[in-house]
Amino acid sequence: MPSVEPPVSPVNQDAGGVRYLEIGADHQGQRIDNFLLAHLKGVPRSLIYRIVRSGEVRVNRCRVKPSTRLEAGDSLRLPPLRLNPAAPAAAPTAGLQARLSDAVLYEDEGLILIDKPAGLAVHGGSGLSLGLIEALRAMRPTQSLELVHRLDRETSGCLLISKKTATLRWLHRQLREGQVRKKYQALLVGGLPRERVEVRAPLRKNLLRGGERVVRVDHAEGKAAWTGFLRVEAFAGCTLVNVRLETGRTHQIRVHAAHLGAAVAGDDKYGDATDNQRLSSLGLNRLFLHAAELGFRPHPEADPLVVRAPLPEDLQQVLQRLRHQAGV
Repeated sequence: MPSVEPPVSPVNQDAGGVRYLEIGADHQGQRIDNFLLAHLKGVPRSLIYRIVRSGEVRVNRCRVKPSTRLEAGDSLRLPPLRLNPAAPAAAPTAGLQARLSDAVLYEDEGLILIDKPAGLAVHGGSGLSLGLIEALRAMRPTQSLELVHRLDRETSGCLLISKKTATLRWLHRQLREGQVRKKYQALLVGGLPRERVEVRAPLRKNLLRGGERVVRVDHAEGKAAWTGFLRVEAFAGCTLVNVRLETGRTHQIRVHAAHLGAAVAGDDKYGDATDNQRLSSLGLNRLFLHAAELGFRPHPEADPLVVRAPLPEDLQQVLQRLRHQAGV
């Protein structure tokens, strides 16, 4: 079984096969999980997160979290990793390649902003051999492509992909500092008490038996989360809203909407099965959540840029059927 090659030349290696790597300036500010995912090719995501959380990966001899950010000059400890030869990567079909090529909303020398289709995971894993990032890498083998952020599999819309490490760091910095403006469109099952509603309810991720991830409002141990909802159009039993994210927690919109008593339509995790079945008769067969707009600066010297992704045709048709029911 071949051993995994290190991302940079080791500055030291002990008799047990543990490697010590020195982090260069190119990776200043990068999250350690993203660094390992990018450079330990062929290592399953689950294994990378396990060796970080177990303390086998250390920075300057200290335990770290997956979210720990690297600094130039850090000493990174990697345990010995041995894998069976990796199976050939799944190749994207010609149809998927054409679909992704047509979905590019903006591109420059450092990044791609793509209108992610609903139903396509952003990365492989958990039984999926191919996600959006793997498909793009197969289509562009000479580019160093990395996800800047993530969207749920059933969420469509604006997704940022970096083509350079420096661009990845710059975009992550804007995300950390709240300088990336994110707007979504969602259909809620129920109504809002006012035209504008802000939800500030801390969220905590939980793992259920079997490994399923569920996020709950937790005022004692949750992380701060802030979502703004704006009513756009009201229907019988449903409300179309624009959503503004001030923080970027996992499942934030979905959990805050359910916390209001108006879950996102089609949500099989936080919503109501009876409501979802009723909406399926109108053609809604997925989560009605769309990342409609991103505002950011592509580069430190660039002017602010706003990119919009139109509401997909399947969701537009659901709205038309709701208007027809209301006699509009």
